[in-house]
Amino acid sequence: MVPISRITKEELKERLEGAAGSVPVIIDVRLKYPYEHSTVTLPGALREPDPSTLPRDREIVTYDSDPEELVSAKFAANLIRQGFEVRALKGGIADWVAAKFPTDIKDAPMQAPPKAGSLKG
Repeated sequence: MVPISRITKEELKERLEGAAGSVPVIIDVRLKYPYEHSTVTLPGALREPDPSTLPRDREIVTYDSDPEELVSAKFAANLIRQGFEVRALKGGIADWVAAKFPTDIKDAPMQAPPKAGSLKG
């Protein structure tokens, strides 16, 4: 098993506010349902990009919606095996949002399909 380093929300916020060369690549690896039913992402987050498109000269930070970072750690381990420098966000997006740290608004969350007859004028 590949050991996964964690980064705290405070440390990540500081890094995001730093010089452009020190800003990590942020990857949102939330499972489909939590992602689709959310309105925010971390600033500049990518959604599960192809690893071949990621820069090898910058740190990568993964995050998910699981407080134990299970999905994030699994994705991070895969990238580490490919030679990337990766850490998982401790506490995931929930801790980030609870701290009222900056977020980006994403497309509107998916809604349940309308019930039959509910769209009648």
